[in-house]
Amino acid sequence: MTQVKAYAAEKADKPLAPFQLDRRGVSENDVEIEILFCGVCHSDIHTARNEWGGTMYPVVPGHEIVGKVSKIGSKVKSHKIGDTVGVGCFVDSCGHCGNCEDDLEQYCENGHSQTYNSHLQDKKTITYGGYSSHIVVTEKFVLKVSDKLDLAAVAPLLCAGITTYSPLKHWNCKKGDKVAVVGLGGLGHMAVKIASSMGAEVTMLSRSPEKEKDARELGAHHFKLTTDKGNMEKMASSFDLIINTVSAKHDYNEYLSLLKTNGTMVLLGAPPEPLPVSAFSLILGRRSLVGSLVGGIKETQEMLDYCAEHNIVSDIELINIDQVNEAYERTLNGDVHYRFVIDMASLKN
Repeated sequence: MTQVKAYAAEKADKPLAPFQLDRRGVSENDVEIEILFCGVCHSDIHTARNEWGGTMYPVVPGHEIVGKVSKIGSKVKSHKIGDTVGVGCFVDSCGHCGNCEDDLEQYCENGHSQTYNSHLQDKKTITYGGYSSHIVVTEKFVLKVSDKLDLAAVAPLLCAGITTYSPLKHWNCKKGDKVAVVGLGGLGHMAVKIASSMGAEVTMLSRSPEKEKDARELGAHHFKLTTDKGNMEKMASSFDLIINTVSAKHDYNEYLSLLKTNGTMVLLGAPPEPLPVSAFSLILGRRSLVGSLVGGIKETQEMLDYCAEHNIVSDIELINIDQVNEAYERTLNGDVHYRFVIDMASLKN
């Protein structure tokens, strides 16, 4: 075991604070990573504050990790010391179920191992995330990152990037498609960038008129206020695909009416309570309401390569680790454009 510096929440009602963490030693198939940057995801806040239940304290959040390989095991072939790499939302899976064999480790039938507040495949060892100086990960779950991009701005691609890329790819977003994105936040801003890069005609649907300028700069071709009933009526049966990133309570049926025949609305946000869906919202247009998680390791690597090729990164605000509690509050207040990223060098000072 190696002791490393970290930041942890020790109770739901306590701020994150400095913490000493024991990392496992590097086995033959492991890669040790010196963490350079770690994004702040809304999931980190939910978990640190036990808002979803099941938090195992102390918890070290962070699953948007970019760093440099500092050690490798004797059997590691795909990475070498000094490589720039990333780690996303999970660090292992069973490897033998149908989903794992289909490169869908995120849907592992035996339960994938999340990067923090989870268990490794021994179902005993608790995982701790990227708010730390180093992490040790099985080789297969370490991703290659291009040095051509701003590495701090790459970090959120490991969650927000793949969460939006995966459904756009799965539902075959292509040139000429009409795609709507609901909600301009950490996920929404990546959905706009990626969908527009794929050639889609992108419309941002928002309740906030002040977000129009940003939406257009990110690549949206149109901006429509959802508070304007006239707008909503005019957009009926307009879109092939809707990427819905909103986690607050809202009317799914209102947005389903905007889909063309055979159109699909993908849920990426998770409202705190079940929301009603009228059968007729689906039946009358043979519309689909679906959900999507992050991508598997193969698809996440594909996303990173795609973003490097198209010069796509997240819009970020870089902070020091001692600003993380303030960043949590600002995230909750919507005061971030559009992702906080922690400069982990500040942890070592």
